[in-house]
Amino acid sequence: MAENDLLFQFKEHLQTIGRTAATVEDYTCHAGLFLKDLATDIKAVTRRDLEAYIAGLFEHRTAAGQGYATATIIIKVRSLKRFFEFLEAKNIIFINPMEFIQQPQRQRTLPRDILTTEEMNKILDQPNLGTLTGIRDRTVLELFYSTGVRLNELCRLTIYDADLQGGMLRINNGKGQKDRVVPLGKHAARYLKEYITKVRPQTTKTNRQNRSLFVDRYGKPISHQAVTIMVRTHAQGAGIDKKVTAHTFRHTFASHLVKNGANVVAVQKMLGHADLKTTQEYIRALGLDLKKAHQKSHPREKDKVSKGAVKPKLTRFLPKPDHERKQPLATGG
Repeated sequence: MAENDLLFQFKEHLQTIGRTAATVEDYTCHAGLFLKDLATDIKAVTRRDLEAYIAGLFEHRTAAGQGYATATIIIKVRSLKRFFEFLEAKNIIFINPMEFIQQPQRQRTLPRDILTTEEMNKILDQPNLGTLTGIRDRTVLELFYSTGVRLNELCRLTIYDADLQGGMLRINNGKGQKDRVVPLGKHAARYLKEYITKVRPQTTKTNRQNRSLFVDRYGKPISHQAVTIMVRTHAQGAGIDKKVTAHTFRHTFASHLVKNGANVVAVQKMLGHADLKTTQEYIRALGLDLKKAHQKSHPREKDKVSKGAVKPKLTRFLPKPDHERKQPLATGG
């Protein structure tokens, strides 16, 4: 089968199983790069060939001497794993040479540049609330800080996703194609109501069919780039020296919740993390002492133990010396 036909079928397969457009594009692109460098028929590829290819990814260097980031290598390997699984499912190959090849481990790094409450308030106060754009910007910033929503999730929100009366926000097709519902803080809900009732109708006069929650001044869905520039502009206006992005708000949201005693599992659900370990990184980033947290919050740790408290008598569980054991009764001969 021709290379282009394989890639086309692979792309259709990914779309059929509900992968996001970005994932489909990434997997197809990296599978295509592999096929382009392939000097043999796809059916003849062995595990050794793939291991050599992956080793080459780690050794790859550009003209400037730069190599692939670990995250890039991971997505390339993951793309190949999905590609060969597809080939096996379609009976194009009978043995999957990628089956037992492990994906490289991502080097976990602690979230950087988490904002303090004072820094966050300075940024939130930057938008000019005397303008339509200013109210929209303030609403976006409040929503980021109140819900920990991702940038692409925010840009995909529709007018039907905000429950102002119940104070909840529905996030559809989050990372991993998962939906979730997160609480709206009172400040975020107040600004969102102001934006929906007074600002958005003004900017969508010529585009009433648009259902996107956040729009630009022309009434079109707001872009990732526009939000990124918005966040950076207001952070600079607040005089914040740290690198501030939409994801900084997400890190700050989680860190502030954990620092103030929020249940880590609850934070995990709000963030939409598939793995609790990812959420626990915020605990490590804050340097929180789990032993102290346990002593402070566990009911049994709050009980006062007097010096004369009864000690457990473990001796009754120990075997008695031979001379203290009962001797068997003598029986008559």
